Amino acid sequence: MPAAPPVVPLPRVMNVEAHITGTVWKIEVGVGDQVDEGDTVVILESMKMEMPVEAEDPGTVKEIKCEEGQSVQEGDVLVVLE
Repeated sequence: MPAAPPVVPLPRVMNVEAHITGTVWKIEVGVGDQVDEGDTVVILESMKMEMPVEAEDPGTVKEIKCEEGQSVQEGDVLVVLE
């Protein structure tokens, strides 16, 4: 019986989502940046207040899915981590 091929784990993808409806005020990370749990990745503005959006897990920024000045809804994906 042939040996089973080695199992290669797929990269874990994590979405960082907007927790409120607002405007993307500032993007704090770039593609390829390493982030730790609790690091601010985006700052949203809502009702004249700045609200940081933090990474819930450590990872590497794979994709930024928003732009500064863009309106976002609660639950929209802002950044993808791997």
